[in-house]
Amino acid sequence: MQRQTALKRQKERARIEKQREKTANRHERRNDKGSSGSQAPGEDPDIAGIVPGPQPPAVD
Repeated sequence: MQRQTALKRQKERARIEKQREKTANRHERRNDKGSSGSQAPGEDPDIAGIVPGPQPPAVD
């Protein structure tokens, strides 16, 4: 009986810790999202910095 209680307590602590990590990650992403102001207005972030024309050969 005691082993089941200890396992339940351990699972509950792991669940709470995982939720804390997820919350911290959400806050971090939210802060990073707001600080990305280095782009020109109207510039697509997916293609920013791409140079048209021939590309240099890949190094093996």
